[in-house]
Amino acid sequence: MKPIKILHLYPDRMNIYGDFGNIISLTNRMEWRKVSFEYHTSSIGNKLSLDYDLIFMGGGQDKGQIAVAKDLQTKSSVLHDHLMRDVPILTICGAYQLFGKYFITAEGNEIPGIGLFNVVTKATEYRMIGNIVISNDIFGEMVGFENHSGETELLHGASPLGRVIKGYGNTKTSNYEGVIEKNAIGTYLH
Repeated sequence: MKPIKILHLYPDRMNIYGDFGNIISLTNRMEWRKVSFEYHTSSIGNKLSLDYDLIFMGGGQDKGQIAVAKDLQTKSSVLHDHLMRDVPILTICGAYQLFGKYFITAEGNEIPGIGLFNVVTKATEYRMIGNIVISNDIFGEMVGFENHSGETELLHGASPLGRVIKGYGNTKTSNYEGVIEKNAIGTYLH
């Protein structure tokens, strides 16, 4: 059986709240089930291939996202190709924002995203922090921890990952959390 190829984007720069734990959990579960896998990373300056089976990227601080955002533009077409081939993609917090159309910083600067998700994010002075529970018709209840000041607006045609039961989600008042597009998920749940 061919090994599952996991790609972890920018693990050296986007791991602010221990998002590497997602990779640990995934690879441990594969090992327990004796599923063969290969773990690959890509950071600034690396090229991507088209043969990954799962892609993950975690969160980072707003200032650190600028360099990542520039490099991510060079990987945009390959990531869009993965989306079109239904490759599972999981983006958390800062990655969620950078996979959207753009992110407006607290200073009013626009950081372009790659537009994989039809969302826009704007930094606010309000910090949305704490435990969060959301409900999704397919996955059921999902539990996580959120810590963000960006408010993410779903644009026309974008579907939320879930409805907020406890916590904030995309904004202080939206009652929705994350986004799901084909097999790609953007979320604030750490």
